[in-house]
Amino acid sequence: MRSADAATLFRTALAVLVVYLIIVKFYPIATVLLIAFIISLDGIDGYFAVGEESKGGITFGTYLSAAIGDKAAKEKVSAVKKRIQKSAPHGPRMDVAGDRVVEYLFWIAFTYVHILPIYVLIIIVIRHSFVDALMASKGTSSKMKTWLGQKLYSSNIARGGINVVKFVTFSYLVLMYVWSYPAIIGYILTAILVLYILARGAAEVYESMHN
Repeated sequence: MRSADAATLFRTALAVLVVYLIIVKFYPIATVLLIAFIISLDGIDGYFAVGEESKGGITFGTYLSAAIGDKAAKEKVSAVKKRIQKSAPHGPRMDVAGDRVVEYLFWIAFTYVHILPIYVLIIIVIRHSFVDALMASKGTSSKMKTWLGQKLYSSNIARGGINVVKFVTFSYLVLMYVWSYPAIIGYILTAILVLYILARGAAEVYESMHN
């Protein structure tokens, strides 16, 4: 098994554990730290895939430089990613599947403990299901060519932004459930996250129609 796939499976298993900790109201600071670790693994498994395919030719420093916009490093990483799409075409889809399962687990957990209404979960499931199907027919999101797709979805700012919003929202919902933090703030954060997800979904739909 590729190290990147193993990291995706580990991230998924850890998310299951965190959902249990949320439900039993385990010490929330520890739960929040685990959520941060899970979200950070989303970028680390990408490095594992690139590092393994390049046989050590791409260091973490090079991968990080590419992520923050260094042109030379980005070209090196992009070349390796193209090889991965041929040698392990399932890899990008596994990564997306891991992202979706982890996210669904959190939405389900907060719905189960009655922190969020069921229609939020319904919106997320419908959005991801149809948009992922469209993008799967065109390739991975890293291949986005339209301006809207690059700016709202595949750019490093967009990817980093959605992860930050997810972390802040999910972490606050944990504190809201366990320590009774003000609900209005949790609902506002949830609304922002859902709108962000829908906007990125719109960018993906636009990309699929113009690619």
